[in-house]
Amino acid sequence: QALFNLLIPDHAADAFSPPRLSEPSPWDLLRLLGGLSRWDAEHFLFIAEHGYLYEHNCAFFPLYPLSLRATFLFSVSPANVFMAAAYSESMFAFLAFSAMWQLEKGQSWLSGLLFSLASGVRANGLSNAGFFLYSRGKSFALQLQAGSVRKLPPLWKQLLGVASSVVLMCAGVFLPFALFQYYAYARFCGAGASLEQPLPKPLLQLALAKGYRLAARNGVKPPWCSQRFPVVYSYIQDAYWNVGFLRYFELRQIPNFLLALPVTLLGSWAAWTYIVANPRHCLTLGLERRKSEEKGKPRAGFCCPTVFAYVVHATVLLAFGFSCMHVQVLTRFLGSSSPILYWFSAHLLQEHEPLLWGEGTEHPTPRSEESLLGKPPASWGKGTSGNPVVRLLLGCRSVTPLSKCILGFFLCYWLLGLILHCNFLPWT
Repeated sequence: QALFNLLIPDHAADAFSPPRLSEPSPWDLLRLLGGLSRWDAEHFLFIAEHGYLYEHNCAFFPLYPLSLRATFLFSVSPANVFMAAAYSESMFAFLAFSAMWQLEKGQSWLSGLLFSLASGVRANGLSNAGFFLYSRGKSFALQLQAGSVRKLPPLWKQLLGVASSVVLMCAGVFLPFALFQYYAYARFCGAGASLEQPLPKPLLQLALAKGYRLAARNGVKPPWCSQRFPVVYSYIQDAYWNVGFLRYFELRQIPNFLLALPVTLLGSWAAWTYIVANPRHCLTLGLERRKSEEKGKPRAGFCCPTVFAYVVHATVLLAFGFSCMHVQVLTRFLGSSSPILYWFSAHLLQEHEPLLWGEGTEHPTPRSEESLLGKPPASWGKGTSGNPVVRLLLGCRSVTPLSKCILGFFLCYWLLGLILHCNFLPWT
């Protein structure tokens, strides 16, 4: 793309191609990837930067442009060091987010495959089975209300078909986890369990010094082997790391709770904002057909009906992580499992940061903010980067306190994570 874009001059097409408000620097990605910003891409990138300034921009729906800003925030994720280190968060985020996107597009089987792979990466991938349960249940409920469910076959057969597909999809999500638990049982609890090869002496000494349990050591089986449901994962969490309901609520853990406070507040605020904006939708679990949906005009942005399942998912993860896990892992736990952290942050910046409001957008410009950075609103962005996050950083002295808090959280955790984690300091 970069080579052909450089060698072949652009055709003077009669298409939407807004002028660049600033000259690209030598390191600007536009020089390298500019060929991918043609035709419809021009509209989406323009909307992400300026909003719906021109009438014909409205032919392009808002979720994708909004997601571009969320992507910028994901690139400076507060859990960044865990995305770069040899942790499973980056692979899990890729698989889980891809599966969510495929499910939104109606690709249920591909989504199921990706969710299944995700549960083979991290145990909290099991919670993603809820997306299938909700998606199929909502689709069937809306069909019933619309009267589009056919008389033949009988209703009970259709209900059985929906239930069967949900069970099958959820079983696929649980399969990797179940297979790994079976493998652990066979390795540590089986009658013929033994080490495949002699253990190096340093590793044996480490096991003896730390009390680590080896497979088939002296024929003594671990306690979890005799449990009714011999699941090694839950046993390890309990016996090795003392993970359990409210077990972490100790005075000496206050610093770790403070570490998790920003993501806890952000996640709770996201849930509260959505509930306040959609009280009836939340009470009915989104299973009631709305008039706006019947007219084909669903609400756009973070508070749209389709975000409900993601808000519930993120809230459940937040509540579980805060009450049952080592709370200092909550930032990476939520940051790699749900897009809500990034969507809601992008929503707050879009709604409350005048520096991101382009001329002609739906946001009014207060008098007190008419001269941000010493320039009128029409000139915002001139001579500055087209990247919204970079623009906010360059104008950090003039952004709102809320924007400073959001960007400060993302960037401070991004930097602190690199400093502390890389030196074995408590950033886990």
